[in-house]
Amino acid sequence: MHEFDHAALESCLQQHVAGFGRLDTITKFPDGQSNPTYQIRSGDNAYVLRAKPPGKLLKSAHAVDREYRVMKALAQTGVPVPEVFYLSGDDTPLGTQFMVMDLVEGRIFWDPALPDQERTARGRIYDAMNSTLARLHRVKPERVGLGDYGKPGNYFERQVARWSRQYTETATDQLPDADWLMGWLNDHMVADDGESSIVHGDYRIDNIIFHPNREEIAAVLDWELSTLGHPLADLAYQCMHWRLPYEGHFRGLGGVNRHAEGLPDEADYVERYCDRRGIDPPANWNFYVVFSYFRLLAILQGVLRRGLDGNASNPRDMHRWRDIIAHMAQNARALAENG
Repeated sequence: MHEFDHAALESCLQQHVAGFGRLDTITKFPDGQSNPTYQIRSGDNAYVLRAKPPGKLLKSAHAVDREYRVMKALAQTGVPVPEVFYLSGDDTPLGTQFMVMDLVEGRIFWDPALPDQERTARGRIYDAMNSTLARLHRVKPERVGLGDYGKPGNYFERQVARWSRQYTETATDQLPDADWLMGWLNDHMVADDGESSIVHGDYRIDNIIFHPNREEIAAVLDWELSTLGHPLADLAYQCMHWRLPYEGHFRGLGGVNRHAEGLPDEADYVERYCDRRGIDPPANWNFYVVFSYFRLLAILQGVLRRGLDGNASNPRDMHRWRDIIAHMAQNARALAENG
């Protein structure tokens, strides 16, 4: 993704990352569609370097500076995040802004059904996700220096406007279902109830590193989409992923017998989260899930556009994204229409 001079990057890291020696290796992680991410090694030390991609970018996208800021702020809150070491400016040996953080050892589960885990362990893994999400949403932003991390007012109004604009700017095909969803979300907009917290924005099982041999979370990753917003957006987004088909590009839990496999039922998971936060079960749950579908398809549309423009972080299977986006729009519309 990036072209750079090895010696110049080594000098930059030596200057800004305490204790950094020689830049022995730099290897790009193969996964992810947004910010190119690299493992760098210096002697016995390992780090992660996360950079904006090269090329023309959408305004406010690929915000590694926001990722750095929120992880630095959360470091002392009990929310597990990697230790961050350095945030560059825009003029760097890579040609784009980047940050450097600790490489956290542990396990990433790419299959949400957790087939390699004991049945009883599966429930504990998901309960750790539930507990960590509730803990994140209990953090008072102003107490950790994030009082200005998002805008005031109705979070969902802002988000529907933002992702509608991004979808429109990156559209590659005419999708009547996606256009319909934008209208439906505006027509069924939920009222601002005053709830506001730090929201992760992409909270799902493969954005989490678990302890090497315990059902505990070692670090939550990928804070690029974090902001101040409504906590139910994170909860609905996670549950939306579970509704996606188990087979295919996005592995959800659709079609999986959750009880037989020891996986949480959506209603029970939501209830457990609400108990942990001491709040009532959410009304208008359908709105939050439909919003999550639209938001994700708008994000994927941006990925498709970057792929077609030649600057996607992971350009594999770009031809399949059109079908995936259209399928998600159809599913979201069906959910909105039928409840």
